[in-house]
Amino acid sequence: MSHSTYELKAEARAQVGKGSARELRRNGLIPAVIYGDKKDPVSIALSRNEVTKKIHAGGFMTTIATIDVDGTSYQVLPKDYQLDPVRDFLLHVDFLRVSKNTLVTVEIPVHFENEEKSPGIKRGGVLNIVRHTVECHCPANDIPDAITIDLTGLELGAGIHISHVTLPKGVEPTITDRDFTIATIAAPAGLKSDDNAAADEAEEGDSEE
Repeated sequence: MSHSTYELKAEARAQVGKGSARELRRNGLIPAVIYGDKKDPVSIALSRNEVTKKIHAGGFMTTIATIDVDGTSYQVLPKDYQLDPVRDFLLHVDFLRVSKNTLVTVEIPVHFENEEKSPGIKRGGVLNIVRHTVECHCPANDIPDAITIDLTGLELGAGIHISHVTLPKGVEPTITDRDFTIATIAAPAGLKSDDNAAADEAEEGDSEE
């Protein structure tokens, strides 16, 4: 269900500040903070290469990590990270302490399957993805890799809403006040009926005035 966990070695940071952060970066490290669980935040330094690799491997924000700080282990979930806007390398990571009872809010990627079994797509319809991720509350130790949506049998004009999705136990979307759309099967431009085409032309005529 979830990604396997991984371990990162870190060292505690005695000094915190711009100067020490620059010094860390010169040595291939980045500053990070572990916070949450009603305990004091812990400032640490991590290998930039190692963390960058994890980010590129995918699933970084939804995988629990164990961080070993000078012999003390913390179970954490990455909460946020900053990249240098110009050079695109990693500057800082925030980690949230988690236990199996911790509920976290994460963006879960949406995957679609069985496009070839959708009559709408077979007729030339286009899968128009409204949301590539869905923000959910879920248990920290059971975050789904993805929300999978089956397109079997969907016709042109069909809309896929969150109510069509079977979410794993304990996983709930953060938006609860409406049945929001995740994707639609849009009709291709050439497949409009004559009525629609006539209406469109009339509208175009109006807008040119």
